[in-house]
Amino acid sequence: MSTASGASRLVLVRHGESVGNLAAAAAERAGADVLEIETRDADTPLSERGTAQARALGAWLAAVPRAERPDVVWCSPYLRARQTAAAALDAAGVDVPVRLDERLRDRELGITDRLTSRGIAHLFPDEAARRALLGKFYYRPPGGESWADVALRLRSFLADTERREDGRRVLVVTHDAVVALVRYVLEGLTEEGLFELVRAHGVRNASVSIIDRADEGWRTSSFDDVAHLAELDVPITRHEGDTDHVR
Repeated sequence: MSTASGASRLVLVRHGESVGNLAAAAAERAGADVLEIETRDADTPLSERGTAQARALGAWLAAVPRAERPDVVWCSPYLRARQTAAAALDAAGVDVPVRLDERLRDRELGITDRLTSRGIAHLFPDEAARRALLGKFYYRPPGGESWADVALRLRSFLADTERREDGRRVLVVTHDAVVALVRYVLEGLTEEGLFELVRAHGVRNASVSIIDRADEGWRTSSFDDVAHLAELDVPITRHEGDTDHVR
């Protein structure tokens, strides 16, 4: 067993399907420039399927042996993440501290927020060209963040969990890019390795990824696991953030 200090396990969960996921998918299918959604990103709630996914996550959590259950939850402050954590803990009958942290929020999209890929190309062609030149990892939309920016705030978050959660198992409820970037930071992946991971697996709604501390560093024992959804016949949804405009 590892003698290293800090959290002993990270259980990373993407929020359930959101109303924003549905709006983005509908806009892309319709060839629209803009998503039809009234809430700001931070206030976008779960869809009905997203709530069912969150409760299925709770059933999975209830089945985890008590000695292996998370000791604490760290959660994005965005509504869809908070609703996922609350529904899962309620369904599991698990009472642990829940800590909100803005560093776990979704990537800020700046002027491209609420736009489809077609919308960006149509309304901001110079930005579309700049993104194509810089690549997904380093492109920062005006007023927004690059993936590298998100990685930077996650380094700060992970350092805090090292100090505050020594020896504890931590459940992190967050967003798809954040789940992938935690692996990027902890496993020392390259830019190419990160996006190979995203292309090969993605991070589905209400999926579970488990990363354990080992003597040599961190070891991912499962990634993007949705078996708990399939077991309860809950729809599995793949609203990927490949275009950077999907919530």
